Parts: sequence; C-alpha cells; structure tokens
Amino acid sequence: MAEPIDEYFTATISAISESARPRPGDDLPVRDGSSLTVGGCLTLFDAALGSRHLDLAARYLRAQGKGYYTIGSSGHEGNSAVAAALRPTDPALLHYRSGGFYMARAGVDGLRDVLLGLVAATDEPIAGGRHKVFGRHDLHIIPQTSTIASHLPRAVGVAFSIARAKKLGVACAWPEDAITVCSFGDASANHSTAVGAINAALHAAYQGVPMPLLFVCEDNGIGISVPTPRGWIEQMFSSRAGLAYFAADGSDLADTFDAATAAAEWVRTRRRPAFLHVRTVRLMGHAGSDYEPAYRSAAEIAASYDRDPVLRTARVLIDSGVLTPAEVLSRYEAMRAKVIGLADEVSELPQLDSAQAVMEPLRAAHDEVVAAAPVSLVASVRSGEADAPITVAAAINRALHDILDRYPEAMIFGEDVARKGGVYGVTRGLQAATSSARVFDTLLDEQSILGLALGAGVSGLLPIPEIQYLAYFHNAADQIRGEAATLQFFSNRQYRNPMVVRMAAYGYQKGFGGHFHNDNSIAAMRDIPGVVIASPARPDDAAGMLHTCAAAAREAGAVYILLEPIALYHTRDLYDDNDGGWLAAYPASGVAVGRARTYGEGTDLTILTFGNGLRMSLRVARRLASVHIDARVVDLRWLAPLPVEDMLREAEVSGRVLIVDETRETGGVGEGVLATLVKHGFAGRLDRVASKDSFIPLGDAALQVLLSEETVEAAAIKLVRS
Repeated sequence: MAEPIDEYFTATISAISESARPRPGDDLPVRDGSSLTVGGCLTLFDAALGSRHLDLAARYLRAQGKGYYTIGSSGHEGNSAVAAALRPTDPALLHYRSGGFYMARAGVDGLRDVLLGLVAATDEPIAGGRHKVFGRHDLHIIPQTSTIASHLPRAVGVAFSIARAKKLGVACAWPEDAITVCSFGDASANHSTAVGAINAALHAAYQGVPMPLLFVCEDNGIGISVPTPRGWIEQMFSSRAGLAYFAADGSDLADTFDAATAAAEWVRTRRRPAFLHVRTVRLMGHAGSDYEPAYRSAAEIAASYDRDPVLRTARVLIDSGVLTPAEVLSRYEAMRAKVIGLADEVSELPQLDSAQAVMEPLRAAHDEVVAAAPVSLVASVRSGEADAPITVAAAINRALHDILDRYPEAMIFGEDVARKGGVYGVTRGLQAATSSARVFDTLLDEQSILGLALGAGVSGLLPIPEIQYLAYFHNAADQIRGEAATLQFFSNRQYRNPMVVRMAAYGYQKGFGGHFHNDNSIAAMRDIPGVVIASPARPDDAAGMLHTCAAAAREAGAVYILLEPIALYHTRDLYDDNDGGWLAAYPASGVAVGRARTYGEGTDLTILTFGNGLRMSLRVARRLASVHIDARVVDLRWLAPLPVEDMLREAEVSGRVLIVDETRETGGVGEGVLATLVKHGFAGRLDRVASKDSFIPLGDAALQVLLSEETVEAAAIKLVRS
C-alpha cells in the first residue's frame, strides 16, 4: 500500500515547472546568509532521502512478514544537519527518530546497517540481530533502546568523563575536545529521567565542572497520540539559567545546520551544556501499527505534508538551480530502488536461531567475569594499616583505598561519600588520601548517580558509585535494567560499561530504621541478565569480593552490584560480647565469582544462607550442636550467579537443606535457591524460612516481620527430627 506522504512528494515535485537557472558551485551557500554550502546540502539531502526510504522499506518489509520494526524518522530528517555540524568523533546517543543523523554520519553504508536491523539479521553491525538500534562503534554512536529518555543520564556521564579522564591522566574513548550529543523527543522531555539529567548537567556546570553536552530535542508536537502543548518546550528550556538555548526549524536543513553549528561551537568552546530545540513534524504516524486517524483529523494529517523536510529541501535545491525537478525525482526514485533492492537482499539473511546464539554476549561476558577474579592481593598496594582483624566497614574502606591505588581510572562517588565519608563511615578518609577528582559527592538523585557511572564506564573509566540505601535503588532501577545491563547485549559487546555499584542493604539496623533504611527486597535486580550480585557478610569476604568486582568489571566490562549488610558494618562479636568473632584479617586473595564458603563439617543439616542470615545461622548452628544436631552453614556470597556447584555438593552431604533467607517470602532469594536445587535433581528434604511479605516498620516492630534466629532454629529442628 502506497504511503500518502510518498505520493504527495512525487506529485508536488512533478508539478513544479522547469526553470533555466545557472547551477551554483558546490562551495557557495545554498541560500543567502547560510553557512550550508550547495555541496553540503546535496549530501544532507541524500542522507534525508536514505532515511525516508528506509522508513518506507520498513513498512514494505513488515507487509511481507520479513520486517520487525516500523517506528520511523519521517519528518525528522532535518537532524541530518545536526550530524553535519558535529565531528564524527563526538560521541552520540540517539533518539529512535534520529535516522537522518545516522545516515549523515554513516553515509551510504548506513542503508544496509539499518535494513539489517529491521530484519533482525545477524550481520547487523552493532546488535547482531538482537534489536533495531542506531549504533556503530567506529562511528562513536552508542546504541540506545530508549524511547523515554533513559539514555540522558548516561549522556551526562559521557560528557563529564571527557575532561575527568584527562584530569586523572588516563585514556578516554573520546578526544579531549569532543562534545557529547544526545537526542530525544518532546514528549520524553517531560519524563523525570530527562528532567533529572538536564538538572544534573546544569548542577555540575554551575560548580565549574566541564560538561560539554548538547541536548537535542526533536519536537514534533506529539507523543504517540498526546499533543505537546504549543510552546511548552520553548517555555521550559529557553530561559533556563545555565543552559544555552538554540532553536531551529527542523524542516529547513539550512536553518537547522546553522543553529546546530552555533550550538556545537558554543558547547565545544565553553565546555558547558546547551539545548538545541529542533521543531520537526511527525509523518506516517508513530509506527506502522499506529492508526493515526483515530486521534488526528484528516485535515491535520494532510496539513503536515508541506512541512516535510525532504520536500522542503528539494524545493530549496530546485529554487537555487542546484537540481531540476526531474533530477530530484530521479534521485528520489534511485534511492528507492537502491533501498528496496537492499531490503530484498537482507531479508534472506540468517537470523539468530537458538537461545545460545541470542545469549552469546551474556555467556562471553560471564566467562570473562569468572576468569577476571584476582588470584592474589598480597602484592597489591595496601593502605598502610596493620593486619589486625577488622570489621566489615573497615575491610571495605581498605579495599576501596587499594582499588584506587591499583586502578588510576577508578572513581568513587555518591551522596555523602567524600568529606563525610558516608553515612556509616565506610568511605571515610578516601578523598583526603586521593583527591576530589577521584572521590566526590554527587547531587541527591540516584538516576544521575547511576547515569554518571554508565557514561564513565563506556568512556574508559572505572566507576564505583554508591547508592546510599537499597531502597533508593528502586528510584533508578531502569538505569541498571534498561541501560547498563543491555549495553553489551545490544552492542554485541562492542560497547561496555564496567561499574561496581555499592549499596548499604538489608535489615536489622538498630536505632535507625524504617522501610527506607532497612529494605530487604532485591527482586528487582535478581532477574536482570548479566548483572553480578555480590553479597558479602564477613570482613575478609567483603574486601576480597570487592577486589574481584573491580577487577572483573575492568576486564570484562561487567556490571556489579555489591550489597553491603548495614547491620554487620561495625559488628565485632559473633556468639558472646567481646569475643571478636565477627572480625577478620584483610584477605590475601580475591573471591571467585559464583563460589560459596562453608562453615563447619556437620552432616545432619546443610543451611544455605547469605548476608545477615550467615551470622544468624552460625549462632543457631552452635545451639543445634547442644541438642546433637551437627549442621554445616554455607554462605552463598554470590546471589547472581548463584554458586550452583557448591550448593549441590554441600546439600548432598546431609540430604537435608534449610534455606535461611532474610529477604521476603515472595520474590526472595530463597525462591531461586530452592528452584535451582530442584532443577538440578536434589532429592533430599528441603525447607525455607524467610522474612514476611511486609515493608519494614520503625523500631522494634521490625523484628515482627524480619526473619529471626528463633524461626531458623525451630525450622532446623523440625527438618532434622520430623
């Protein structure tokens, strides 16, 4: 079925009369007052034609059952002029309607790139058939799946990292005079992620931190079916303190090029953020499945045709004598034939045909994660403290110090981590021992903290952000789920964002609590593919696992989450007051990913646990021994991936397994442990105890819903004796 905008273009150009005008030279302005030359305009026109015919081909392929993506860039082709105003080494994070930009940077090769993505072919150069994204490593286009501006916090991090890498004296993925560009739609500009990212950029720039970031809002006036109020974007951003505002008519390539050139030059010379507001028009609806007449009248739809940037550029070229109407149509149809020919060709290419093929980036990353664990810490730079037994908090502090010494690209940041040293003193003294460039406080916004880490990681740094409490992670979970975890998957490991996210976690904190400071839910992170979740309980494990996380993140580009049990930070005793049973010496080696740790040799019962559950279980095991039940306690340590081999081996020793899970009954870690044992054929007796499906209240009432030693002990006796 022919698209009306396609027919309208052909009919309109065909109706223009030929005129005998001398053709201007390629180096002359395409029109008076513009810096866009004739040759430059022709190049951008070809990019716009390519983008348009890719949209038409997407619907052609879909009609044949061979294409899987029809959200197009029609009406936004003016963003090709934004690409032309930048350097090819400027990192770009693109909106899903920035097809013109991609074509302008990729050239004719971009046609095949995009078509390969539309048909999910394994030859597609960035995602390998896993998703349709705009991305190419050699073009410095970082692939994004975002439709709601979730890539903007990362863009802030990329811009931040350009200068920070130089300050740290380490290599950066981008030239030191590069600027970062990110594009997004007018509807997305209202999302809290976009609002927070823009605020974070201005907050940094206000303090004199270099922030060479160009925000490009492609404003077509509608978000799927919901209109953006007229003038809203301009009102919101044109007079924002600290944010330079530039505006362009996206239907006019010369105007867009001039505005984008001015904006890019402003950002490049001042190293401060700017906002480029490109007024565009959406043609052919939101996607192929979108029935636009359901929410827009026929008159409204037809009225938008004359704002078509492809049509307007053709008219400029005709009016200036660069092309005749016949030459425009010839160029247009030649592009159609080329794109359709390529579409037919790529539609026959292989697609991912097995789970193994789909998951290959995840498997490869996992293998590198396991191999990257440090063998020894004996030769590591130590912070100078004595090797006396220390607490969990002191062990983490010392490990962070050593990591900063070992890796010059490492940075530690978050709320209150610098001068204060963290709420619990875990990062105390690190800034004084290094510098404010490596240990620094951020604004109070978890999306921005994680976005900064995402941008730093992809730029060549090793970010170690802190989320102050586990409960606050949920404010920004999509930065891990939708951005961090997907990057290797959707770039076939060409791009990586290594990071170690530290979180004060779990319950049992005394004297200061309530839901937001004693959260015990990690369900939102457990099922994110490729994310490694470390949960140390003992001081030596906390330090060793942190070293492993840093080494593996650096070598494999992996995303690590380190859950640090608040209640155990400063714990010293295990069984009795002043026994020092929870102290441990600083470790001599790292801890391999996916390996558990066993305490005791009991053969009556195996207790599988983690975090605070380890201390509870060891205390219970001592009491069980007094009633002639010999238990071994297994600290899982790694919650993703689980230590399956160790779990099964220790379970078979006793044939009875009690899972001690301080997270909630529903969605808790124990569910996964239980399912894993059953799946791998464990035929012994099983039971599980967990905290209640409740939020954690303030004060002693918390003990009514959190797992207790008494519950663990009763369940253990029942399992063995019944």
